[in-house]
Amino acid sequence: MLIKKLGEFGLIERFKKSIKTDLSVIKGSGDDCAVLKLDKSNYQLFTCDMLVEDVDFTLKDNPYLVGRKAVAVSISDIASCSGEPRYCVISLGLPKNTKIGFLDKLFEGMSDICREYKVNIVGGDLSGNNRIVIDVSMLGVVEKKHLTLRSGAKPGDIIFVTGSFGGSLAGKHLKFTPRLKEARNLARGFRINAMIDVSDGLTQDLSHILKQSKVGAVIYEDLIPKSKEAVGLNDVLSSGEEFELLFTISRPQARKLFKNPEYKPIGEIMKIGYGFKLVNSNGREINIRPKGFTHF
Repeated sequence: MLIKKLGEFGLIERFKKSIKTDLSVIKGSGDDCAVLKLDKSNYQLFTCDMLVEDVDFTLKDNPYLVGRKAVAVSISDIASCSGEPRYCVISLGLPKNTKIGFLDKLFEGMSDICREYKVNIVGGDLSGNNRIVIDVSMLGVVEKKHLTLRSGAKPGDIIFVTGSFGGSLAGKHLKFTPRLKEARNLARGFRINAMIDVSDGLTQDLSHILKQSKVGAVIYEDLIPKSKEAVGLNDVLSSGEEFELLFTISRPQARKLFKNPEYKPIGEIMKIGYGFKLVNSNGREINIRPKGFTHF
């Protein structure tokens, strides 16, 4: 069998079956971050992300923004667990003919965003490769009482998002702001049941919450905030690379959040038998087949 037949998520599930962890691991593979024991009040968060030339960026892109994105995607993972990023290591695979000026700009982007979010670069690795590959591994910390995962959504929860969707490849995927401040404010002021950052597409990432939480959902086309660069509904639902937060919260908690324009309700969590549906602008209910970016 070839991996293109198994697919990205099928391959992940195949690997997960053979992974064994000890009691120091609170949550392993299957969420935005691994969650590890740390101390009486806090958990350690651990995540990694890889950017590959001609997959996640091109040599025509501004290298400063490419470097910034390489770190920002991991900060976004930490944010989706309501944590604070602390340390990262950065590994680079580089062709021999890579220009030093390109690398200087790349590292400047990395350094600036680390400084902005108070992340310490503490090491890394270099290797020769036929294309540029950037791998960032990041450690963070979260208070036990604030930890948010994909698995806590409950029927009756309201589904909220930050930001807008669609058209991310027009430039946002290199310039997005990790929603760390918003995640921390939510954690301190509300009881968030489940949360994820939208990296692979709105419906695909929401489906991860539905699977982990064993629930269904309905979302409303007219409520989904659409980017001015979006090209049709399919782009809004599946483009990915927005790195916005998507979270669920109980209806009583949601009433306090409706007044805040930073967070927009787009639907409701339902019982698992309901499935996953979209109510379009004509009021018609449509079954959703989650779509988004996959590597294979």
